[in-house]
Amino acid sequence: FCRAGGQYDVVLCADGAVREKSAQLILIFGSATQPLDAGFGFQTSGVRSDVVVEHDGSRVPIYGSCLTFAGGELPLAGAPGFAAVSKTVDGQQFVRAGFDLFEEARKLLTQGQPVAHARVPTLEHHVAMVREWIVKSGVRLVEIPPVPAGHNFIACLTHDVDHPRIRHHKFDHTMLGFLQRATLGSVVGFCGGRLSAGQMFRNWVAVLKLPFVHLGLAEDFWKQTGRYLEMEKGFASTFFVVPVKYDPGRAVNRTNAAHRATQYEAADIADDLRAINAAGGEVGVHGVDAWLDAASGIAERKCVADAAGAVSVGVRMHWLCFNENSPAALEAAGFAYDSTVGYNECAGYRAGTLQVYRPAGAEQLLELPLHVMDTALFYPGYMNLAPKEATAAVQELLGHAGRFGGVLTINWHDRSLAPERLWDRFYVKLLDELRRQRAWCPTAGQAVGWFRHRRSAQVEVLPGAESRLRVRIKLAPGGRNLPGLRIRFHNAPGQNSLSSGPVDVELDGDSSEVSEVLEPFVCGVAC
Repeated sequence: FCRAGGQYDVVLCADGAVREKSAQLILIFGSATQPLDAGFGFQTSGVRSDVVVEHDGSRVPIYGSCLTFAGGELPLAGAPGFAAVSKTVDGQQFVRAGFDLFEEARKLLTQGQPVAHARVPTLEHHVAMVREWIVKSGVRLVEIPPVPAGHNFIACLTHDVDHPRIRHHKFDHTMLGFLQRATLGSVVGFCGGRLSAGQMFRNWVAVLKLPFVHLGLAEDFWKQTGRYLEMEKGFASTFFVVPVKYDPGRAVNRTNAAHRATQYEAADIADDLRAINAAGGEVGVHGVDAWLDAASGIAERKCVADAAGAVSVGVRMHWLCFNENSPAALEAAGFAYDSTVGYNECAGYRAGTLQVYRPAGAEQLLELPLHVMDTALFYPGYMNLAPKEATAAVQELLGHAGRFGGVLTINWHDRSLAPERLWDRFYVKLLDELRRQRAWCPTAGQAVGWFRHRRSAQVEVLPGAESRLRVRIKLAPGGRNLPGLRIRFHNAPGQNSLSSGPVDVELDGDSSEVSEVLEPFVCGVAC
């Protein structure tokens, strides 16, 4: 925190107590009118709610109240006025933003954002705004971006295992739903252009095979683990497995909550789980009651770990159940990460971010937010997209990942490759696109481990010549077998450089200390 009498490059103020001589650049946040507003001649236009601002070609929502200004930068979208203004006084620069940056972050990471703004990585835009204000001020900015060395971004392939065998379902709602969708639903899908004739035929064949599957005379067409492992060669993925069967869980206040119970448990598919581990994948817990209390989490983690023959480190709650007390409960249960925070009904950023973060209430647990779920894309009650529309929606999110870095988390359910869903072609194309875009596709635990390693990094700026910037990076142990980090140098306007944009230097992921003389501001080339 800023200390009285201290001198800094940049100071962020959100409490109204502006220390005017403390830094080259002072960023002032808050919707309450402050004395310096009149002193600097800022013309306020009143406080508004439900403000949307335009930033870098995107419409970014402000969820708290926002003091607006008659002129400046950061224009309001679709309305006169601005959400931020700036002024230079005696060489010192001030940026006055009419919203509380920290309150915006708190709301995003605890309450989440509504579906109407699901496709906006809101928190990433806030970070980008601060970065731009710093770079434009002429302050030299060094950061470790959320982009692994050798890759453009991270993509986590995950699979919620809800129905690993159709043989587990005999005249229950799941089997009856399958029959309805595979027969009449296939005809409707074909007539609507969502299914090809070949896919409709595959569904009909599956219906005819169903009695033989139950008699043990035909292969169970919902058994898809081996196919996933074959399709994902060169990548790694995580399978979240339900610990106990016939248990709908407690405190689930949703329609048809009794149907939340599964007809299998982890021990029933132990062979699949060991195959996943042998192939370099990961088995996590698809929790039932772990979100409610630590005792349930401990029991569920042990069930899956015993069945998989390996320690289960991560969890995603079945039906994405979660509340404000869940992070503390999951941490107390021994989970290293959670991957529940996402939407059931659409693709996008419930927490407004692609970054792994520590949720409120936890000390060590990290959250790997969920962004793309197959059922959200294709189910009639949700987005109900045709394949081309779904491709465009996912491409938009891939574009955000390439632009901001971070991790795009994808959930393709275990039976989504099989009849009656037949979302296998789409998934194959998605895997091809991830390869084309040079994404790193680790297990969820590996991705979280990389972010944990990044969080351990300490950057020290060393004395050097005026035209050079020397840095030392200290890393905690634990980066082995993970891609390295990058250090990014931002060139401010007017600095002598052959590169107008940021310069990246890749660091060795196994290094515990790096000390180099780098000259990005002189020649744009790093040694």
